[in-house]
Amino acid sequence: MKKLLILSLTIFLSAFNLINCQELKSPNGELAMNFYLENNGVPTYKLSYKNQDVIKPSHLGLELKDDEKSLLNDFTILNTENSTFDDTWKPVWGEEKQIRNHYNELAVSLKQNVTNRIVTIRFRLFNEGLGFRYEFPQQENLVYFIIKEEKSQFAMTGDHTAIWIPGDYDTQEYDYTKSKLSEIRQKFDNAVTGNASQEQFSKTGVQTALMMKTDEGLYINLHEAALINYSCMHLDLDDKNMVFESHLTPDVNGDKGYMQAPCNSPWRTIMVSDDARDILASRMTLNLNDPCEIEDTSWIKPVKYIGVWWEMITGKSSWAYTNELPAIQLGVTDYSKVKPNDTHAANNTKVKRYIDFASEHGFDGVLVEGWNEGWEDWFGKSKDYVFDFVTPYPDFDVDDIHNYAKSKGVKMIMHHETSGSTRNYERHMDKAYQFMKDNGYDAVKSGYVGNILPRGEHHYSQWIVNHYQYAIEKAAEYEVMVNAHEAVRPTGVCRTYPNLIGNESARGTEFQAFGGSKPSHVTILPFTRLIGGPMDYTPGIFEMDISKLNPNNNSHVNSTIANQLALYVTMYSPLQMAADLPEHYEQFMDAFQFIKDVAIDWDKSLYLEAEPGDYITIARKEKASNDWFIGNVNGTNSRTSNIKLDFLEKGKKYKATIYADAKDAHYKTNPQAYTIKTEKVTSKSKLSLVSVPGGGYAISIKEIK
Repeated sequence: MKKLLILSLTIFLSAFNLINCQELKSPNGELAMNFYLENNGVPTYKLSYKNQDVIKPSHLGLELKDDEKSLLNDFTILNTENSTFDDTWKPVWGEEKQIRNHYNELAVSLKQNVTNRIVTIRFRLFNEGLGFRYEFPQQENLVYFIIKEEKSQFAMTGDHTAIWIPGDYDTQEYDYTKSKLSEIRQKFDNAVTGNASQEQFSKTGVQTALMMKTDEGLYINLHEAALINYSCMHLDLDDKNMVFESHLTPDVNGDKGYMQAPCNSPWRTIMVSDDARDILASRMTLNLNDPCEIEDTSWIKPVKYIGVWWEMITGKSSWAYTNELPAIQLGVTDYSKVKPNDTHAANNTKVKRYIDFASEHGFDGVLVEGWNEGWEDWFGKSKDYVFDFVTPYPDFDVDDIHNYAKSKGVKMIMHHETSGSTRNYERHMDKAYQFMKDNGYDAVKSGYVGNILPRGEHHYSQWIVNHYQYAIEKAAEYEVMVNAHEAVRPTGVCRTYPNLIGNESARGTEFQAFGGSKPSHVTILPFTRLIGGPMDYTPGIFEMDISKLNPNNNSHVNSTIANQLALYVTMYSPLQMAADLPEHYEQFMDAFQFIKDVAIDWDKSLYLEAEPGDYITIARKEKASNDWFIGNVNGTNSRTSNIKLDFLEKGKKYKATIYADAKDAHYKTNPQAYTIKTEKVTSKSKLSLVSVPGGGYAISIKEIK
């Protein structure tokens, strides 16, 4: 009798779930998502790809602070709405001239029985993945509320191989670790390396975008889209059950989000394919963001630039003007009475050298760091009034540099380092942006190095995320393009505000001068950091031995020159820097020609080869041109890359200039060994090229007329 009762109860519960189950399929039918309420009204979903489970049944909901009833269970389905959307839009800049936004949608409105609160969970299923978010409509029973934690789960189907960095409230500037999910805990401590500001939360906590591969050959990517007025999401792994759960960045009080209905969360995204190239080709993150909010975008233009930067990063030169003062106070310290240190890089003579080089070689702009007062004690002092963003050092004449650059047809790029003092930056923002416009600066590189002020806040908490957004929107009022460093990782907001022309928010080239990055690093970033938007990676380093710039720095750039050239294609950005010193380019002018030629805005992008952590080969067609550019970056193992040029227009002939690793090249022992050859190619041509460890190749293909 007892067994019969249990069997009857099981049949009843299965039927209950079946009745409540809602199914959503992708436009091509390969992905299927099921939503239902488990016992006690717990929102649950699962995802499959080509009839293969990707996400096992996973719970959804939010835990609220100081509330008797969280938004976790006790729900009934109030109603459901299904719809289909298919449209094409044109980005202001991008990897292609138009993007298709095609998805099927399911919106499930839930009512909590005890509280009568209403929550809508909206699912959008694209051919390459799923996005879902929580929506809180205006209502009497849910107005102001504080999120203690979001409880979105992602239950894995096995012990997948993951490429991950430690979950951290303040930085993404880590080298990636490749391991099984079950190995994250034991490898975590070694994956944490020093940074100017950092705080981890769990030995199994990782950041998104998280890239994984199953034993069956499925590629899975977990991330978020449209991070607006919410704290950044990390993932915490239950490594016994292989279930990830969302973990939001707290504020100084430990709270995860202050909400007022009507409002919604960012989208949580799951990309999946049996072909790694599909992950790179996806525009799902952009499509989950709102359309452009800027009516006139004519002032937003891709930029190729050089800058007074790398020599300071390597320690050859300094940001600070003097070494005499232990501390300075803006408006009090008189720099005319102190002795210069003779290493300050942002001086008129040197900056004009960079302007001349940019003008001669066709670069759009010159970035100058360390031009303004305050660098003597800017870092690590918890100092609020650290910069005013308008007062130059005695050896940097703003008017003279402005007029000289203008005479050479070169734009100057502003630098605003905040030292994490967000309140100070907001105080000065209008004045600083107006100063830029008055002096011909159309773009700014902002920085947030060090711990955040107000004290106790984090780089990725809701309040600071809102600061970054405020800076972007304020910049748009002044027609200023923004390249934010050390800010929260991008989540596709550049679609809505395309003046966000670049970000850092990951371990960039500068770390090659801080001890180096793994050769495989650049084969991973397009699968992780670049899922949310372009990165100002600052490639183009030709002198790999840093001790030749600074005898006290024994770092080595773990890349060949051919690899550095390829990055201009594989690391997509409408903002690309030739980061090395002019004199190093003058030593290798034949290789430098590729950097001069390569486009930064594209009509079409094709992903020819890809395996995260091993290699990437991408071909891109220049916007409004018949020219193509190909880039290949390689990890630690030498391999032969075989590609077809069948994407070229049939019946036309092209000249291909191939910049490749020499036979004896190696990122460590012989990084400057490369070959350059030209040959005629057509759509029927095939190329076979060897990429050495840490190497690659770059190809420019121009139509023969």
